[in-house]
Amino acid sequence: MTEKQYETIIVHSAKYYTEYTRKYRNRPIWEEPNMNHIYSFIPGTIIDVHVKVGEKLKEGDSLLILEAMKMHNNVQMPFDGKIVKVHVKPGEKIPKKHLMIEIKPL
Repeated sequence: MTEKQYETIIVHSAKYYTEYTRKYRNRPIWEEPNMNHIYSFIPGTIIDVHVKVGEKLKEGDSLLILEAMKMHNNVQMPFDGKIVKVHVKPGEKIPKKHLMIEIKPL
């Protein structure tokens, strides 16, 4: 019989001993998102790309149309900025979390 190994966790200055599950230990580690990258939030097909490299846009301007689950999703500019690189083209099928566009603030 193997002895359980407990880990110490501190919550609001209280010390607890716990055993983490294998699923918890193997989870992807959270990384702070890069606000200058626009990723697909769902797998789908690029219907149209409305921007070109070097173009300056205002917050709310349309970047592209992503078709997913029979719906056309208008992906918009999150802040005033400039297009650095476009990684997709019309008709391309993309997976979830695919880098579509790189932008930089003005």
